[in-house]
Amino acid sequence: MAITDKIYIKNHRQIASQLERSIPKGAFKGATLDLLFTGDGMEKLDEATREKVLDFAEDFLDCDCDNNPYCGHPEEKFITYLLELRAQGLGPDAIVDAMSAEYMLYAYSGDVLSFLDSAIRRLEAVESLAEVEGNQEAARRAREAKQELSG
Repeated sequence: MAITDKIYIKNHRQIASQLERSIPKGAFKGATLDLLFTGDGMEKLDEATREKVLDFAEDFLDCDCDNNPYCGHPEEKFITYLLELRAQGLGPDAIVDAMSAEYMLYAYSGDVLSFLDSAIRRLEAVESLAEVEGNQEAARRAREAKQELSG
């Protein structure tokens, strides 16, 4: 299961009540992405919530693909966002706090830790394969990325 399947809307019930419609708890679920992409009912949200929702849409749903928001780019952008937070030295709890403050999203710290651990293991595999293939540049880049994530 991808980390984006474990990212949830904070204050989900309150937002659903303001929108006067049912929405999934998952931030990257189809109905949620539809709502964000089309902007239906956004005027019903209080100003602070609307600002966070629009920030999320602008940062992750801004794509020129024909299949947007189902092209996979929103999830890729969010994963990049998580990795950048980790590269800045934030741990799982601080990453959850950052996504909550910026976008009104939450995840469980254990899920974020598992995601980061998996990313490090993948980079170790890339580094090893690159060395076997004699691609020192790819091995060096994987090693540096792994060190950034390892803290």
